[in-house]
Amino acid sequence: MDRRTLFTFAGALATPRIARAQGGYPDRPVRLIAPFPPGGGTDMISREIGTRVAAATGWTVVVENRPGAGGNIGLDAVAKAAPDGYTIGMGQTANLAINPALYRSMPYDVLRDFTPIGLVAQQPNLIVVAKQSPVRSLPDLFAAARARPGQLSAGHPGNGTVGHLSGEVLNRQAGVQIVQVPYRGAGNVVTDLLAGRLDVYSANPLSVKGVLEAGDVRAIAVTSAARARAFPDVPTVAEQGFPGFEAMNWTGLVAPAKLPEPILTRWNEEMRRALSGPEIGARLATEGSEPVGSTPAEFRARLATEITKWAQIVREGQFRLD
Repeated sequence: MDRRTLFTFAGALATPRIARAQGGYPDRPVRLIAPFPPGGGTDMISREIGTRVAAATGWTVVVENRPGAGGNIGLDAVAKAAPDGYTIGMGQTANLAINPALYRSMPYDVLRDFTPIGLVAQQPNLIVVAKQSPVRSLPDLFAAARARPGQLSAGHPGNGTVGHLSGEVLNRQAGVQIVQVPYRGAGNVVTDLLAGRLDVYSANPLSVKGVLEAGDVRAIAVTSAARARAFPDVPTVAEQGFPGFEAMNWTGLVAPAKLPEPILTRWNEEMRRALSGPEIGARLATEGSEPVGSTPAEFRARLATEITKWAQIVREGQFRLD
């Protein structure tokens, strides 16, 4: 317990009509494993889903934080659990799509060892500079990088993250040498950006929300394929000379392989119900995310596409983590 944070959401106020799932499931608490520490985006969306599913069904949903190895430890616990519906995981881009190519050895095979339940939400990165920077667009940034090869630096929240790999892709596509600098925490990246020790930051929107609203940083690009609803005035990377560019953080519910179809269907229905309310949309919007709520088949197809995409990026960049 000393390395885990457990929150139990009891649906005491749920209506009798939906107090128990079909076939008596569940008759004990369901674990929802968040494979990252408390307080981050994956943890937040896990708790939002857990709270709403519990309230709507009468189930007891226990959110359990199991961080480590870029999310691999928590997802491995899901993959190795019994396929009985009592262990569910909140996967995301890193541990379901990037890590299989990035790590020499993986404890699970994403498409073989999981039952995809549904894509929950997605979120772009914001590419930001300090307010004192003369850079006002990606073309400005790359012009400065060409004028000073290897002297500009970009911060990101860790090797193998969307921020890191998307920055490396842009380096190659733009033909520049912006040094990618890994950090252990977003707060330290922002501190160095504001102090002028970094030139640019590929940021999770939540990590720069305060300084962005205060005018201390300026967003010059968003990494989604289309402009984000939360940042309608920020142009995409694609708009600024890189057609087809997209790099998204996303989250999705998975269960062990061979989850029984009735339980899969029920979890997908409850996930989509939880995401349909205006409250969760507003909550996600505060961190620049948007709810998705896909079917299991749609999520499986998205996983296959993302695994192929990030494997190519990792291979071309010759990135590897042991």
